[in-house]
Amino acid sequence: MATASSNIKGFYRQKKKESGIRKPTSTKSDKSSLLHAATLGSDFTPPSALVSHGSPDLKDDYDKNEDVLRQFDMNSAYGPCLGMSRLARWERAQRLGLNPPKEIEDLLKGTKVRSECLWDGCI
Repeated sequence: MATASSNIKGFYRQKKKESGIRKPTSTKSDKSSLLHAATLGSDFTPPSALVSHGSPDLKDDYDKNEDVLRQFDMNSAYGPCLGMSRLARWERAQRLGLNPPKEIEDLLKGTKVRSECLWDGCI
């Protein structure tokens, strides 16, 4: 009895045929023409989407208090923060026994800080 592996290898062996399809050869001039193929025949130059001039929206000026509150917003241990103020979220976490930091309550009630969470208006 012949070995099964030799029969299977012979049965599934693929043979490459000369189909006339060849790998294209490219030169430096061919590459430069491909780079501009999207704007061929057009005078329009698309703006660069990734170049930022000035201050991006994500880098707002904020102080240490806002940084602490943003860390509170990012911590999912106190529940979701969308659709409610930071103080309401802190109070809900307190009612549910999640023990949110007292420092957050002091910041929200004592100083002038943003009452909305970090994601308010973004999502």
